[in-house]
Amino acid sequence: MSEGIFHGVFPYLVSPVDTEGNVASEVLGHLVDHLVRSGVHGLTPLGSTGEFPYLSWPQRRKIVEVVLAANAGRVPVVPAVAATATADAIRQAREFEAMGADGIVAIMEAYFPIPESGVVDFFTAVAQAVSCPVVLYTNPNLQREDLTLRAIERLAEVPNIRYLKDVSNNTGRLLSVMNCVGDRIKIFSASSHIPLCVMLMGGVGWMAGPACLIPSHSVRLYELSLARKWDEAMTLQRELWRVNEVFAKYALAACIKAGLELQGFPVGSPLPPQTPLAGEAREEVRKALEAVGAL
Repeated sequence: MSEGIFHGVFPYLVSPVDTEGNVASEVLGHLVDHLVRSGVHGLTPLGSTGEFPYLSWPQRRKIVEVVLAANAGRVPVVPAVAATATADAIRQAREFEAMGADGIVAIMEAYFPIPESGVVDFFTAVAQAVSCPVVLYTNPNLQREDLTLRAIERLAEVPNIRYLKDVSNNTGRLLSVMNCVGDRIKIFSASSHIPLCVMLMGGVGWMAGPACLIPSHSVRLYELSLARKWDEAMTLQRELWRVNEVFAKYALAACIKAGLELQGFPVGSPLPPQTPLAGEAREEVRKALEAVGAL
């Protein structure tokens, strides 16, 4: 369907799970339909906003199943595969591809320190286990073992590793990556970190949770950058930044879920031991969404 060509705005979907551990399929399906109708270019379940570390494998599988069914082939669905053990990551990746996923985002979790060679081996093994495109995920703020420039250069030799989602705000590092890998790996940004700068540098879009709350705004920002209307795009990004400023103060999944509840999507609370937003924090989210016309 997508022929492995990913670009544009990919919201990181929330995972609506009730207190009994059941996935709220109807709620998730409605959210997927809303986002696709709002013009997003793809969907990523089980990312950071999807609270993947707190989900069991049956819950993860059910979430991807629901997203694929609700999407009905309209945009690429690229779920995240996250694991500590290589064998577990391979199993997840193969299962998602067999279910109909258009690609995967590969996330390496780590408990013990892993040398660079082990990091490269992990991502290589996952990519070689599937035929779909693979998006590397790098987040130096949250990951114990980040991808070094040398590791990315080596991984660029794997044919189906074609994208990198970078959650840093280090444009110098991104330029080094781009100079190193050329067109072999395309760059996705996170919407809370300089997406226009990344687009100006040659990026292809962004994958991030806030797009769940402001999908049409995000798509407009992407379209303006494609049209190289940088002044107009920067005006819009500065307006939307007030949403990201609130999210930077609190836990991301809690913020996105609180915002979606305010928009009428009963996605529930973040999974324990995380805690929901309340009081002043929830009011800040409400005001930020109201200010950009997202309520």
